[in-house]
Amino acid sequence: MSNFFDLTDKVIVITGGTGLLGRQHAQAIAAFGGIPVLLDLKQNEIDNFSQELNKRYKCKAIGFAIDITDEEKIEQVCNIIIAEFGKVDVLINNAANNPKVDASSTVKNASRLENFPLELWNQDIAVGLTGSFLCAKYFGKKMAQHGYGNIINVSSDLGIIAPNQNLYKQDNVADDMQNVKPVSYSVVKTGLIGLTRYLATYWADKGVRSNALCPGGVYNEQGEVFVQKISNLIPMRRMANIDEYQGVIVFLASDASSYMNGAIVTMDGGRSCW
Repeated sequence: MSNFFDLTDKVIVITGGTGLLGRQHAQAIAAFGGIPVLLDLKQNEIDNFSQELNKRYKCKAIGFAIDITDEEKIEQVCNIIIAEFGKVDVLINNAANNPKVDASSTVKNASRLENFPLELWNQDIAVGLTGSFLCAKYFGKKMAQHGYGNIINVSSDLGIIAPNQNLYKQDNVADDMQNVKPVSYSVVKTGLIGLTRYLATYWADKGVRSNALCPGGVYNEQGEVFVQKISNLIPMRRMANIDEYQGVIVFLASDASSYMNGAIVTMDGGRSCW
């Protein structure tokens, strides 16, 4: 049964491949024999991480610096990957902005809905949702032509539930001055669930399936007050460790999930149950 999880020689494209979770996805894939193909913005970071993966796991990881909102560049990179490997087995749409308001922002309280700049909205939608659509458009087409493929969209527990803005509330600050989780994040992550369901039916007859992963918050040296607040909202009373989504990524990318299609896999310590 261990063969169910074997990813040997599977070519797996990961957007946001050098990011916080992108690195974890790539390591898990490499550990199970897959070939991580990293897409991100900075070639030097991609090259350094690819070399690290190849040294540690004896894999054939490569990567390309690309803006996934650029349709022409996506098509070019897709063709390069196909020329190199002859196929793409799995696409993990992982890239997204995690919008935070810079202290130097020219818009006061810009995270709040009534002040949220259209420019930031467009940027977040472009990267998290349009970029995923474009990657699915080109890599999914190649999968369908090949007769086999698997698209994994990384959504969020905030694609299932609304953000609890009390997590960000500060004492002695007026309500209209409080920072909040920006609207674009929830919209992007909810949109990815819709994209998943669409893709799950679109190429199913061509052997291409699609599922969404909805992870909860990952501990990454956040402040003690925030960590305590969010932990109180989670039945397991803690945030996820950085490596705790590796197993589910291997499951979704492998034949262990071969009859799973259109599923929305929530893995949030139980937060969305409450």
